[in-house]
Amino acid sequence: MTSPKLVIFDCDGVLVDTEPTTNRILSTNLARYGLPIDRHEVHTLFAGGTIRGVGEEAQRRGADLPEHWLDEIYEEVFAALKLGVEVIPGVIELLDALDAAGMATAIASNGPMAKMQVSLAPSGLLDRFAGRTYSGHDFAPKPDPAMLMHAMLAAGVDTTSTWMIDDMPAGWHAATAAGVECFAYVADGGPERVAGFQAQPVTHMHQIKRSLGLGE
Repeated sequence: MTSPKLVIFDCDGVLVDTEPTTNRILSTNLARYGLPIDRHEVHTLFAGGTIRGVGEEAQRRGADLPEHWLDEIYEEVFAALKLGVEVIPGVIELLDALDAAGMATAIASNGPMAKMQVSLAPSGLLDRFAGRTYSGHDFAPKPDPAMLMHAMLAAGVDTTSTWMIDDMPAGWHAATAAGVECFAYVADGGPERVAGFQAQPVTHMHQIKRSLGLGE
């Protein structure tokens, strides 16, 4: 395997574990507007997409959402995330190894920048990716490859020297569309989730370190 010059990280579910909190808030909120849906179904239906997409699909399923629902749900999610989220195990060690090897890093997330600022700041990850954090609210969201292409352009690298790490099909599709290699982080669900995708399944960040020749 050729060592990359750039590794692009998804945010939710790859750097920090915001999804359980977000799913819980969405489940409670949508029930108020006539769509009873438990947090596990929220995850199955909406993981990897955008909150706007959640609202559109919820309305198709019968939810009577108010005009300013997006503002409301983001306020509720951000308030919950400010109480703290877990950093994905092994991420800090992987980032340290990438830094030591001189490999650049970036974030490409479908979430809004404001959400990443809330979820990444307490652990120091926000500062660590300063100037290299890209949101699907500013570019076309994954599975469109636009964010990945911009990250590569900003880093001055090409597709042959770039890897993506994502935990959702939208990211795996985006990597394929961009022509970059991809690690599918599937600690939740296992390697069978990657069947049919052009992505290398991993269940712990240490596996990525080993695959990139960065030690155990």
